[in-house]
Amino acid sequence: MLGSVVCGLVSYICALLGVAFFILLERKGLGYFQIRKGPNKVGLMGLPQPLGDAVKLFSKEMVKPTFANQFAYFVAPVMGLVLALLLWQLYPSDSLAEHFSWGILFFLCVSSMNVYSTLLAGWASNSKYALLGAIRAIAQTISYEVSLVLILLFVLFVCPSFSFTAIKESHGVVWLGFLFIPISLVWFVSCIAETNRAPFDFAEGESELVSGFNIEYSAGGFALIFLAEYANILVMSLFSVVLFFGAGSIGALNFDSVMMAKTLLVAFAFVWVRATLPRFRYDLLMGLTWKSFLPLALGALVMVVGVMFVVVLV
Repeated sequence: MLGSVVCGLVSYICALLGVAFFILLERKGLGYFQIRKGPNKVGLMGLPQPLGDAVKLFSKEMVKPTFANQFAYFVAPVMGLVLALLLWQLYPSDSLAEHFSWGILFFLCVSSMNVYSTLLAGWASNSKYALLGAIRAIAQTISYEVSLVLILLFVLFVCPSFSFTAIKESHGVVWLGFLFIPISLVWFVSCIAETNRAPFDFAEGESELVSGFNIEYSAGGFALIFLAEYANILVMSLFSVVLFFGAGSIGALNFDSVMMAKTLLVAFAFVWVRATLPRFRYDLLMGLTWKSFLPLALGALVMVVGVMFVVVLV
């Protein structure tokens, strides 16, 4: 029992460190995309910058709005980070003694609860900007969850298992991402929208909502929201690799090394998209999922069910 608790704590600490340095990678990457250097003043080439940011944010005074709902205001950032870290329990490492047999269901349950932390943060702040940002995020997240669930069902029909570990090991020579390129692209775009990232960052639209649902947060509360957002980006990149791009060993590299290298590439694609594309209009965003992604995902699901039915009959 004690060993499991220690392993869980070590996993969470490693995930948070990975998030911190992924933020540095994004800031450096955006700097070079925009022909500048990015953070380079703290220590050697700016490498300790995430640690400096953490010390600054968690040592600042926590300023709270006078008319905010105090309990919900403080619970929302903690809830968001806890839900983001819970998803790291599904990490399909070969070195783990036990794996989630129903990992897909756990992923759907936890990821669908993320919307409540955003709702709490926006509503409890007692600010019109925060509430508008929260309402945008809720509508956007629930809409794109439909596409994500249908694509997950598609993958489950192809790789019949609810365990991420079993799905990872079921990939053959050709990955699902190359066999079903449109479905994998829809999954990736839905992941961007699900994590409220540019060009779908309407919950934090600076040009309309100042800072969106987190406008009234500063110091530690803002840091927790920030960590939760980037932890979700990394974990969605990990699941994208497991579901569509396999994780087989290459030469002397084992499964875990190859999987993390692919995860880093997918996570960097989030940064690349942010640096390249302008923000969508909100009506175009919602139309994209209901008028394009939903019919495509439903058609793919009907197609694979039909093929399996024919195979069974034959």
